[in-house]
Amino acid sequence: MLELKNISYSVEDENGRVDILKDVSLSLDERLTAITGPNGSGKSTLAKIIAGIITPTSGSILFDGEDITKLGIDERARLGISYAFQQPIKFKGITVRDIISLASGKKLPFSAVCDYLSQVGLCARDYVDREINDSLSGGELKRIEIATIMARGTKLSIFDEPEAGIDLWSFQNLIQVFDKLREKTDGMIIVISHQERILNIADKVLLLADGRIGSYGDREEILPGVMSGVVDVCEKVTEQGER
Repeated sequence: MLELKNISYSVEDENGRVDILKDVSLSLDERLTAITGPNGSGKSTLAKIIAGIITPTSGSILFDGEDITKLGIDERARLGISYAFQQPIKFKGITVRDIISLASGKKLPFSAVCDYLSQVGLCARDYVDREINDSLSGGELKRIEIATIMARGTKLSIFDEPEAGIDLWSFQNLIQVFDKLREKTDGMIIVISHQERILNIADKVLLLADGRIGSYGDREEILPGVMSGVVDVCEKVTEQGER
């Protein structure tokens, strides 16, 4: 279980203090939780706080009962927390087989690497020995990143706007991958998104607005309000990120 207690986050700019998150408290233990809200609502900031990339100004975070508020991203990774960036990191000279084996913590046989790639809809023969570089499309990189997270078998996997920067065809395939991941995972998944088709496969939906919790509950309860205009949920795949 993940518990957020009175999480706030502020930064200073030329105009003074800016409050990005304001006293966010909730418990997450569902298989797949989608966090949505308008641009600037604090979605990506909250994801990075959970992963340990940034530290909250105030409040605490508990993971399986342990206070992890002061732990960095490496320490949280060892506890079983994974984070997938909006734009996957590229590694010159490292192959897909290398990165999936590194994620698993052991040298995997060809058949095991192929299995992970097949689960994310990639033909292993075409990808297993390719380098993770600019020759791969945004959609391919996203699916390879998901395969590495599957290989790690983490307790909590966080995906920050996985639809960012990919084409419509890749996005449609990405939905299928997340649906399968939700069925197979033994841990929790958090997806930051404003895409209706991703929200539709979530167990719970958290709506953030102006750095606060607007609503949180079962998808069937929350999604109608989101889609009726509480949040501008657009179907267009966009490259626009969020702070």
